Amino acid sequence: MGYIYTQAGEELIVDRIDGTLSGSATDYIGAGTGTGTFTKASNELFGEVSEARVAATKSQPTPDKNQWEGIQTYTSSKTITNAGVFSAPTGGTLIVAADGLSLAMNSGDSIIFIFTLEQT
Repeated sequence: MGYIYTQAGEELIVDRIDGTLSGSATDYIGAGTGTGTFTKASNELFGEVSEARVAATKSQPTPDKNQWEGIQTYTSSKTITNAGVFSAPTGGTLIVAADGLSLAMNSGDSIIFIFTLEQT
């Protein structure tokens, strides 16, 4: 499984920190069923599912980590292969993403996604 902190995601987080973007923005988690490998330049999921992105609960579990958590429920059978955190419920900036998943879901099944970003 691969994880990526996108270039656009880095720039967005820096803008939030330095005050260029104000307020406590809500971020959203979405998932996809397509294939591909994320790169620093990635800005969307592979085959994003039809279910709406879910609002992420943000936390800071340690001084050098940020975390997003959300539960997405599926309305039909599918295999989730990738997921990510976005700055908006549609469109928006892809902040962090994971590919290489293989999670078989049935209608009514849910996944709890937890993305942790550690500052190194």
